[in-house]
Amino acid sequence: MIDLEIPKKFVPLVKQAGSMADEVFRPVSRKYDLAEHEYPRELDLVSALIDGMSDSGAGNGAGASGSTRAAEDEEKPSKSAKKGGNKNGANMSSALSIMETCRGDVGLTLSIPRQGLGNAAIAAVANDEQKERYGNRWAAMAITEPDTGSDSGNIRTTATKDGDEYVLNGEKIFVTSGERAELVVVWATLDKSLGKKAIKSFVVERSNPGLKLVRLEHKLGIRASDTAAFVLDDCRVPASDLLGDPEIRTECGFGGAMQTFDNTRPLVASMAVGLTRACLDFTRAALEKAGHGQDWDAPIAAQSYASARLVQMEADYEAALLLTLRAAWMADNGKPNSMEASMAKAKAGRTCVDVALSCIELVGVDGYAETELLEKWARDSKILDIFEGTQQIQLLVVARRLLGLTSGQLK
Repeated sequence: MIDLEIPKKFVPLVKQAGSMADEVFRPVSRKYDLAEHEYPRELDLVSALIDGMSDSGAGNGAGASGSTRAAEDEEKPSKSAKKGGNKNGANMSSALSIMETCRGDVGLTLSIPRQGLGNAAIAAVANDEQKERYGNRWAAMAITEPDTGSDSGNIRTTATKDGDEYVLNGEKIFVTSGERAELVVVWATLDKSLGKKAIKSFVVERSNPGLKLVRLEHKLGIRASDTAAFVLDDCRVPASDLLGDPEIRTECGFGGAMQTFDNTRPLVASMAVGLTRACLDFTRAALEKAGHGQDWDAPIAAQSYASARLVQMEADYEAALLLTLRAAWMADNGKPNSMEASMAKAKAGRTCVDVALSCIELVGVDGYAETELLEKWARDSKILDIFEGTQQIQLLVVARRLLGLTSGQLK
């Protein structure tokens, strides 16, 4: 049974992540929103702090690089886990810490060195030798293509075996941290005729001459995070840089590649939960200042519209939070969580957008002005309902799981 209390061993991590949000991220949030594409130097200190927590054992799994499946987690199982109880590992600590840092700034959280979504991909499917090689390096993840969005099975980037190397050709867009990262995890197909069954992920050095930066995107939100577009032109990578199993196994479809989403979708849900919390806290304080304090004992019908709406939004927040914790807990305890990860991502992403826009409505002019961060948070919220699989794709995944249908049977 899931325990809803923050595990004692993660309390210092959560407190430090909260302090980071309040004392480091928020003071510079507007600065880097306006200075799009400028690297936030303050993150070097943040990265060193995360490394220190991880080395001390206090922050195992403090970011995306820590998320992994329970069977591969190096952490020794707790006494309760040995008895068949709960195990709170890297996925839970990653989710909790990301919720806190995203109260400060989502774009800055995405820009922390060595905590990219590519690191989560490596943690999900790499073998032990690859994890050792790439464990301390910053990795971006390149999935989306101009003609391929949420349906990753339509990837057209090819990987052709040539001796001890693979040759990659194609185009990738919307690569988070693509310019700044040291590595890019590229999804490509070994055989277009086999569809998603032949898709594998490859680690490509950012300095590889075959990986050519085309542009950096100008975005609605998360402007502190760089978003790149690349062309892969006869990009040669060693065969040893194919993550996981190099064999095409038609009986298991996407196989290891899709395990990445089981790890990263709860992390994106955590980002949305953290940003939702920031919007609600700001709005509650603004309403109390205006004389519309919350009365949790009074019926909603007896309260002002603003107070009643806040209660409804708090309920949605709690639902998103619990779904996210459930997905992370299942991963830590070795339980298949594909459906739950999609549920968490769908609920948290949509809740974040709805709450942010409703909060702007409730606080009026303070919601539109750049004197407060709520305006920025509303812009940042939209991407959390889109990347790592859109709202519509998440609902489709959930429907397939509930009905026991394949992607070919339910499109």
